[in-house]
Amino acid sequence: MVLRLLKGLLLVMFLTLAAGAGCFWYTFMSPYGYHPAEPAVIDQRVEQQDVFVYGTLRNDLLRWVIMGTPIGTRSATLTGYRRHDLDIRPETGAKVEGEVLTVTPEALQALDRYERLGVRYERESVKLADGSIVWVYRRI
Repeated sequence: MVLRLLKGLLLVMFLTLAAGAGCFWYTFMSPYGYHPAEPAVIDQRVEQQDVFVYGTLRNDLLRWVIMGTPIGTRSATLTGYRRHDLDIRPETGAKVEGEVLTVTPEALQALDRYERLGVRYERESVKLADGSIVWVYRRI
């Protein structure tokens, strides 16, 4: 009886893991499921670009999973915006604390896919408090 219960539990755990892996593959790696109306132009001649992140992309493990490599960050502040749920909105005198990632064109493409560029988010250029110009994702 206990052995049968254990086998059933292992089967459920395996199926859950397989379903999670399948969802991950479909979302982040498959050629299916994500078809932006206009793919973002990424200048392949620029070796590295900076991206300001303020939400889920601040998580080291998540970034590693999305881009396939660990990416270091530096703290940064975006002035003139306020965080609102999963987005940032312009607001005089407000600021958003976050991090800056320095990424390759391939990593930027992976981030665009994660953020569903053109479907859920748009990528725009902003100026940080330290004067640097970076990309940021904003809800459409």
